[in-house]
Amino acid sequence: MSVKPVILIVDDDKNTRDGLQRALQRSYDVRVAESSEAALQILGKESNVDVMLSDLRMPGVDGLGLLRRVHAQHPSTVCILLTAYGSVEIAVEAMKQGAYDFLTKPINLDHLDMLISRAIKSRDMEQKVVSLESQLNEKYGMENITGESIAMKQVFDIIQQTAPTQASVLIQGPSGTGKELVAKAIHRLSTRSKGPFVAVHCAALSASLLESELFGHEKGAFTGAEILRKGRFEMADGGTLFLDEVSEIDPSVQVKLLRVLEERIFERVGGQNSIEVDIRVIAATNRDLREYVAEGKFREDLFFRLNVVDIILPSLKLRDGDISLLVDRFLKEFSEKNGKIFDGITADAVSLLQAYSWPGNVRELRNTIEKMIVLGRGERLTVRDVPANIREASSGYALGSRATVLGGGSLADTEERKIMAVLNKNRGNKTRAALELGISRRTLHRKLREYAVREAE
Repeated sequence: MSVKPVILIVDDDKNTRDGLQRALQRSYDVRVAESSEAALQILGKESNVDVMLSDLRMPGVDGLGLLRRVHAQHPSTVCILLTAYGSVEIAVEAMKQGAYDFLTKPINLDHLDMLISRAIKSRDMEQKVVSLESQLNEKYGMENITGESIAMKQVFDIIQQTAPTQASVLIQGPSGTGKELVAKAIHRLSTRSKGPFVAVHCAALSASLLESELFGHEKGAFTGAEILRKGRFEMADGGTLFLDEVSEIDPSVQVKLLRVLEERIFERVGGQNSIEVDIRVIAATNRDLREYVAEGKFREDLFFRLNVVDIILPSLKLRDGDISLLVDRFLKEFSEKNGKIFDGITADAVSLLQAYSWPGNVRELRNTIEKMIVLGRGERLTVRDVPANIREASSGYALGSRATVLGGGSLADTEERKIMAVLNKNRGNKTRAALELGISRRTLHRKLREYAVREAE
């Protein structure tokens, strides 16, 4: 037995309510309300109202006010307005605010039945599209980020939790770890996904050029400003602005950036008119921004504005198990791109790649696999296709690791050696070591306490 669609009729005229109820009750489950207040009570109790037919002119809250509330509180309910002759302009305005359509009185019942049927089908189709988009985003929103290590699963979890919000995000991690990919994933999974994603690489521009790039300039604002030019903030309106290498922004520009983040208002260079924008800001840096604040290189108030949510990307050498996954992905990508066919890669070659320290992180691995594919000649990629510098650096490390394992070592020992090596490299500076390792300072302190306990035992 099929369930009838639910129709809510809202009109202060009893004859109109009763007449529409009689005409529609054969095909629909009909509810009636004599005012906007009564309609909202019904909608509050029943969440399955498919279509609301509302008179435009009613005492108290009129049809337009009711439309706004229903559109905000019950977005799945389709709203059709009923209007008398002479108020068509208002009805058209109502459509701009979310009404599906409007009918003029007296109502043509055949046309009304057709309109309701079409509205329900349109609503159902829209809900299916939204559901499909949600499923695709959940499955493929981070399709460009590969990883199954514990460190990356934590990153994925933060992305999923953060993306639907409007919070500013600060992504920190060594160069080549994929900070822009993470920013794009957050944008794709957000409510702003249909808006623009605009990136600005702050380190590449001087203070004056960056100011013009961010905020735009008026014609004649400075020598060479021959036309009005919109800045990246205007271009990103309704979407996401990604500030890469944000640590390199000049202090004079930091002040103006702070104001925009606080008020979402700015003026173009050489202009006086205030421009309001609706944007989300995601920033990234390979520096320790807290240390920059302590050294007076970065404003503390700006840091806290950017650092509502903090994502720390781990270096590739700490992502146990992810290298083989990335190798498979890049092998497929660049084989197709370069029109080459390879029957995979040998285990020995993968072992060499896994033993390498990858100072350039994922970016270096990606470029290496592309080079191997371009220069590879056999049916499979082998050890001889691995660049010489990586073979030489990896072979000694691989032998040392093998000897350690044979002597009773463990993955925990390998992790400890990696962490202690980075800590020594940074002369005991835990903040710098944590950033290079791609872990939080709290995690680093916890690891060091664990090692101290093991040594004592």
